[in-house]
Amino acid sequence: MSPLSEPQIRAAFVNLSKGAAARVNLPADLEERAWQELDYLGWQDPKAPGRTYLVTDRAGQTRAIALRVSEAGRRARKTMCDLCLTVGSVTLMVAPRAGRAGQRGDSVGTYICADLDCSLYVRNKRSNGTVVMEERLSVEEKIARLVANLDTFVTRVLG
Repeated sequence: MSPLSEPQIRAAFVNLSKGAAARVNLPADLEERAWQELDYLGWQDPKAPGRTYLVTDRAGQTRAIALRVSEAGRRARKTMCDLCLTVGSVTLMVAPRAGRAGQRGDSVGTYICADLDCSLYVRNKRSNGTVVMEERLSVEEKIARLVANLDTFVTRVLG
């Protein structure tokens, strides 16, 4: 992923108004991030527990999505992440759909690693302390699978 600036991230939100995007608490360490190891930028809002954000490059455009941890998913559980297919601490995260559908209250959810570190798990840069399933896929194939799964979720949000 290419490095992103604060204005780029704020302008990329597809399911927030401009005013709400302006109020999002961005990570303080944007300049220190290891962007070359990220397939998406994900973070939890330190001032609003339960709010999380994903920023990704989709078809050459930066897309940012606001999510919230579902009431049903408040307690992380050991299960499989829908994005990276890592078994570990996963929560159900829900995103309002973009546009009128989201304004009507429509949303989509998916199970995502609670720490949003899928990119590091597929690259074997981080371990979550659970038993790792043996896969015959290369790191590049795991990255491609993560990107495809993320793209599917973004498509669902865009509706």
